[in-house]
Amino acid sequence: MIGRLPPKSFCLIRHGETTANRDGLIAGRLDVPLTEVGRAQAQSLSARHWPSRYQLFSSPMARAVETCTLGFPAQDFQIVADTHERDWGIFEGRPIAELPARAGRPEQGEDWAEMIDRVAAALQDCGRRAGDKLPILICHSGVIRAARILAGQDTTGTRPPNATPIFFNWTGTGHQEAPRDISTPETLRNF
Repeated sequence: MIGRLPPKSFCLIRHGETTANRDGLIAGRLDVPLTEVGRAQAQSLSARHWPSRYQLFSSPMARAVETCTLGFPAQDFQIVADTHERDWGIFEGRPIAELPARAGRPEQGEDWAEMIDRVAAALQDCGRRAGDKLPILICHSGVIRAARILAGQDTTGTRPPNATPIFFNWTGTGHQEAPRDISTPETLRNF
């Protein structure tokens, strides 16, 4: 059963570049480190304009936690266990060219529909914990793709860029993925 997103705006940020991203490998649940480029990407988040009231969350995976720590220095954040990346089973560590179809369950891995439900529940939890603040979650490509499906998009879209905010604006009846360059002082008043 496909879950629902929280009835509020939120922001998802994919972690900085990892060694697996750089080398074209499927990382999924492998806890791969950030590259130097990834660390610089993460640090660049600290120079962006953010709303005055937000609640920061992170996937438990090291690449997300490090991105969160570098991008939001000295900010408290909460770990949300169910925002980890998809388990690609026997495909973990293989070249990205061998990535199986997203739909279904890769051998010894996590079913796509189950991941969507997991992500829906985790984002609902973040929304509740954030209260009247904007939830900002450092997560993974698969989490963002699941959120796109939950927002009613027809496809998962292209792979989200590393360390780039993606806003899901609550319209009152659903979510609209907002442009990635929306984090300016003027546009953040809407979040």
